[in-house]
Amino acid sequence: MTEDEERKARERDEIAARVAAFRATQEKFKREREEYFVSTLENARKVERPSLWP
Repeated sequence: MTEDEERKARERDEIAARVAAFRATQEKFKREREEYFVSTLENARKVERPSLWP
């Protein structure tokens, strides 16, 4: 491999690593949003609501 080809290969590897890290971060955010939604919904369902009819 020439020096230029090696540099390009390193750059491709770096880009691939950055894309993988970005995707992992997005998946983490998605999981956290889903967990927050589920816990919020569960908490909302636990609250005793006053009866509208006496």
